[in-house]
Amino acid sequence: MTWIKPSFLWMMYRCGWGTKEGQETVLAVEITREGFEWALAHGCLSHYERGLHPDRASWKRQLQRAPARVQWDPERDLLLRPLPQRSLQLGLAGEAARRYADEWTVSITDVTGLAHEIHGHVQDGDLEAARRLLPRETPCPVPDGLLDHLRPPAQSPVEASS
Repeated sequence: MTWIKPSFLWMMYRCGWGTKEGQETVLAVEITREGFEWALAHGCLSHYERGLHPDRASWKRQLQRAPARVQWDPERDLLLRPLPQRSLQLGLAGEAARRYADEWTVSITDVTGLAHEIHGHVQDGDLEAARRLLPRETPCPVPDGLLDHLRPPAQSPVEASS
């Protein structure tokens, strides 16, 4: 499974600022909006959620068939502490992974140096300098209803960043 993590700081949490073994290179992959929305439309929530899925068996069948899976993880601050809002993580397999590689990818940029530079400022306690270097992320509006099958009915709205 290939995972898309639209949040820079969540990715830094996951890869330890590009220092974890096997995760020393940090890439920013730009994909088409059409591809992103296709993956969301064909995705399944990565865990069973009462009130969203009829029952566990139905959810498991849906998850096995889905070419994409979605999970919502706590967003992170510059110190990589969890924040109350959630960030979308989008896992791709099968047809979605093929489309990602062959059709949706627009550009790939190595941002390892940027990750290390920001991390250096964080380690030095200069959070303002670190903040100025963060990639610009804005809420990614999606068509009405696109996320309805990916979030519990009682959950407050969440946003993906682009």
